[in-house]
Amino acid sequence: MKKLILDLDMGVDDAMALAYAIASPEVELVGITTCFGNVRVEQSAHNCLAVLDLLGRPEVPVYLGADRPLQATEPYTPPASTALIHGKNGIGGASVPASPYEPVGATSADGNAAVDYLIDAARTYGPDLVYVATGPLSNLALALERDAAAMMSIGRVVVMGGALTVPGNVSAGAEANMASDPEAADAVLRSGRKLTMVGLDVTHRVVLTCRDIAGWTGSGTMAGCAFASMVEHYIGSYEMNAPYLGGCALHDPLAVAVAIDPTLVGALGCNLRVDLLGEYRGRTICDELRLSDPDKSALVALTVDAPRFLSEFKTRMARVLG
Repeated sequence: MKKLILDLDMGVDDAMALAYAIASPEVELVGITTCFGNVRVEQSAHNCLAVLDLLGRPEVPVYLGADRPLQATEPYTPPASTALIHGKNGIGGASVPASPYEPVGATSADGNAAVDYLIDAARTYGPDLVYVATGPLSNLALALERDAAAMMSIGRVVVMGGALTVPGNVSAGAEANMASDPEAADAVLRSGRKLTMVGLDVTHRVVLTCRDIAGWTGSGTMAGCAFASMVEHYIGSYEMNAPYLGGCALHDPLAVAVAIDPTLVGALGCNLRVDLLGEYRGRTICDELRLSDPDKSALVALTVDAPRFLSEFKTRMARVLG
């Protein structure tokens, strides 16, 4: 069985991705690394612990990761607009009891417990390890810088982020995760580490509606009610900001699903970089210096079997939420 590590900036869709992973018998969730993004890294870690406890998996360790972008001098504070999407607590304002456990380690500008754990796990599991990053790529960039050989040995890396053929969601060209730490994303994409990018090209095609989650509240479980509350808030933010979608995009759950079953998407092999300057800062784009390189380090998901994924998502969420 493959071992799975999730790197989360624990917002609402991260919580659904975590639930999807727990409900998936194909993988064993062995750890969670955390990052700034939807919330500050400390909030991200405590959200992870609370949701793990809620879903009956309190034994999964949670590691504090990057608290700021690579070039920042101060810890990251999310913009006010992020709270409108994910709620002030990052999980839609849902009332989830705090976990009695604490995250592992401390965090700093140049290293953190998450990076240490990720490198150790890469050395331990190698090709049996699957790593999914659903927030900024700061932890992955730091790990590659510290021990590229270990990180190259990981069996599969999937990142949720970027947009190649569609507009961004924080600017005309940039997707939120890539824009949160463009230098980290660029370092990862130029590193040669093979990965699959699950970006807005496909995540905006897998949409969850209020009708889809009605059964979660009806389950009568604490987990079902909490997740329904989270997602109702999340859907409400989409109704204000992207009503044309007709629900909320399942960004992070799709990334986890693709890590488990790559046949859910059709992908284009290419070499990517991230724009670092000007109005297009944060945009993912093909690297013009490596266009003719026959070895493509990235697979960019461009099509998705939405009906199959949504069916799997609903089945697995029903399983874990009771």
